[in-house]
Amino acid sequence: MTPTNRRDLLRAGAAFTATGALATGCGTTGTATAAPPATTGPTPMSPSASPHRLPLQVTHGPRTAASVALTFHGQGDPDLATRLLTTAEQYGAHLTVLAVGSWLDEYPAMARRILAGGHDLGNHTQRHISINAMAEADARKEITDCAERLKRLTGSIGRWFRPSRAPTASPLVARLAVEAGYPHVLSYDVDSLDYTRPGAPAITRKVLAEVTGGSVVSMHFGYPDTVAALPAVLQELHRRGLRAVTTTELLS
Repeated sequence: MTPTNRRDLLRAGAAFTATGALATGCGTTGTATAAPPATTGPTPMSPSASPHRLPLQVTHGPRTAASVALTFHGQGDPDLATRLLTTAEQYGAHLTVLAVGSWLDEYPAMARRILAGGHDLGNHTQRHISINAMAEADARKEITDCAERLKRLTGSIGRWFRPSRAPTASPLVARLAVEAGYPHVLSYDVDSLDYTRPGAPAITRKVLAEVTGGSVVSMHFGYPDTVAALPAVLQELHRRGLRAVTTTELLS
């Protein structure tokens, strides 16, 4: 890591403000209260935005943005995932997929499929278990094992890390993410609750009732209701003048 990058990460830590508790399809809430020190780790995908301009834990983008980020927890039936990606692309939308490492082990071709569609691909831990409750060595391995798979499959660890079973990372997990090469922990301000299987109309209503400019929406691969809800969500976003873009674009 260069001296400039180290200074940028220190500035990001100084700018961090702890986010509040959120409901989550990944389980219990953990809230980071302090920024981790900058340390050397793998090189992430080069973002267009300057890292020091964002907080350590990102909940949403600028509220003045005419765009939102639809983010997906990446695991489950690859056929459903492919259908969802294809639907998004038909509407000119770009998504952010936080992939589970064990899912990439089982379906390695999905990594390239996601990137080929112009979507973001990031890290959602190796086994999708409660990372905030883990010992340091185990939590580190959850992050780095997934990062290694992303690197092997795509040449990059991706820019974004999202903790498993929690919307925000504990101070320990946030520090370990930075050490692994992720300047930011990606949270969200809109939870679709699609993992509760409420039906496509309910998912659509939940997202559209809460989404606004700059929102980061949490959704999941692996649920037919989510695939069915996506066209109506995208059509209404378009009607409101909001584009669905990658998290990297939203925060650039």
